[in-house]
Amino acid sequence: MDSPTPRPAGTRVTAGPSDRAGATGESPARDPWWDNTRFVSASLIVVLHTMGSIMDRHGPLHAFHVAAWAFRVPVFVVLAGVFSSAGPLGARHLRTLLRSIVLPALLFSLLFSVESYALGSPFALHITQLPWTLWFLMSLFFWRLLLPLVAQLRHPLVVTTAVALAVGYVEEFGLQFSASRTLVYMPLFHFGWRLGQGGFGKWFESRWSLPAAAAGVLASGLVAWRWHRDIQGTWLSMRHAYRADTALGMEGAWLIRLAVLASAAALVLCLLRLVPKRRLPLISALGAGGFTVYLLHPLVILPLREKGLIERADTTPELIVLLLGAVLLTGLLASAPVRRLAQPLTRPPVGWLLAPAPAAAPARTPERVPETVRPPRHGDRSQGAGVS
Repeated sequence: MDSPTPRPAGTRVTAGPSDRAGATGESPARDPWWDNTRFVSASLIVVLHTMGSIMDRHGPLHAFHVAAWAFRVPVFVVLAGVFSSAGPLGARHLRTLLRSIVLPALLFSLLFSVESYALGSPFALHITQLPWTLWFLMSLFFWRLLLPLVAQLRHPLVVTTAVALAVGYVEEFGLQFSASRTLVYMPLFHFGWRLGQGGFGKWFESRWSLPAAAAGVLASGLVAWRWHRDIQGTWLSMRHAYRADTALGMEGAWLIRLAVLASAAALVLCLLRLVPKRRLPLISALGAGGFTVYLLHPLVILPLREKGLIERADTTPELIVLLLGAVLLTGLLASAPVRRLAQPLTRPPVGWLLAPAPAAAPARTPERVPETVRPPRHGDRSQGAGVS
């Protein structure tokens, strides 16, 4: 069937957030719907990180930044939830977390430090506060640890949303260990897990939802175009505690965050409804490399930004070239050859660090009680005949 929808509860989605495609960039088990979505989100992330330092100078760029916010980090958070498990964290799951999250986070944090030093900054190791985009990996680690607990709650979405709103009043929850973002984005992560379990199936199958999704995306663009200068970056970053310099003050700051989170969830649903579910030439294959794109692109953009090359772009043709360059960079980093070359960093081996995984105990076949010694049951007409 060429129009996959979220699976019913109890089934597993395929093609997780880490890049597991083979040399061709595709795996027979991969669902192209998720890969198409991942490519869109990864492209927007690279575009906005490329042009982020100059977008305040250009109104349309800033409006685009606000309009597309939900299609960048929130989509990645939701997709991470789609491919996460709420089952018990056994040895196999912990080894996977170490290999796909913890070690890549440390390796790329070190690479970022070395590159920053080579560009003239003082050398600094980042442990509790990972640089730039790597906060996502630290939050992802904690989300996956918390999900089995959250899934046991009677009303998990209500509880996680309440925590996300309340944490804004606690100054101690900030950038250290990505604490603020971890708790604020947890409702979206759980929302993604529910999608992976088959939630909102009617939305993805109904005909009326397609124009509704298009209207939602259009409304996001219109709101951003009209009020992008009034929407503060702190409302979208989720990094810090609330500030009093808003129209609602400290007392109503939680309402702004609630509106932002609700808008993000709604717009993610709109994007998923609009993204084609069939396999698209090139796009689906490149979407399989979204995780590699997320890890590698800051190392490419950083020297361009620090050397002032991006700042020079000012005219419309230069901005168009910069935008197209960011999309091409996304495609290059997501390509199968680059993914293969980067795999020792994006999925490093852990055999040198961990003890061998314990062998699975063979399943024991219960011994069959001979019918001749089985106590006869009431109404059992065989009466120990040995045949059922």
